Amino acid sequence: MTFYEHLQTATEANRGYLLSAPLVDDCLQGRAQLKDYLAFLSQAYHHVRHTTPLLMSLGGRLPERLAWLRRAVAEYIEEEIGHEEWILGDITAAGGDADAVRASQPDLPAELMVAYAYDLIARGNPAGFFGMVFVLEGTSVALALMAADKIQHALQLPDAAFSYLRSHGTLDQEHTKHLAILLEQMTPEDQQEVLRCAKVFYKLYGDVFRGLTDTQVATCN
Repeated sequence: MTFYEHLQTATEANRGYLLSAPLVDDCLQGRAQLKDYLAFLSQAYHHVRHTTPLLMSLGGRLPERLAWLRRAVAEYIEEEIGHEEWILGDITAAGGDADAVRASQPDLPAELMVAYAYDLIARGNPAGFFGMVFVLEGTSVALALMAADKIQHALQLPDAAFSYLRSHGTLDQEHTKHLAILLEQMTPEDQQEVLRCAKVFYKLYGDVFRGLTDTQVATCN
């Protein structure tokens, strides 16, 4: 068993917490409402806009034993930069107010998840950040393309409202293969930190999904 396979098995219960969020089930069963999709995009914007700054911080904080990861981090930055703007475009295409989302504050679950990621890099073992990569990209692979199809069918929105979900559902399939290779090269101690942090991020990301029904979203008049 590879470490990536072990990671999937060892976090099964934690992943269940995220996947059992009522809104996830609603989307996959074709019961999504426009306000729910806009709420998802709003909070996605608030954490995705930190992806590049987090990766840049990570590259500068990697200890010598993890210096070999810098090239991979640089590649991640090149591929991820600017994706928050895709989300704002989706919000506009779905009838939302992208300017209001850009100017808004994140809900507490999204803010806490981002804050934990920054603190992990600055004060903990930076290897643990790949636990966040595992959770977010694994969730994208599992849900994004299917959710996009179900939501679009239910809401009759244009293709232009799903650039983020569809692009990431495809892109992250490649990323997860690359991540598995990187994780296999880590020391057992760093792998255990990835596992610990993956469990934490499943809780934090699950809370983001569970809080979406309370998110206030702005729609265009």
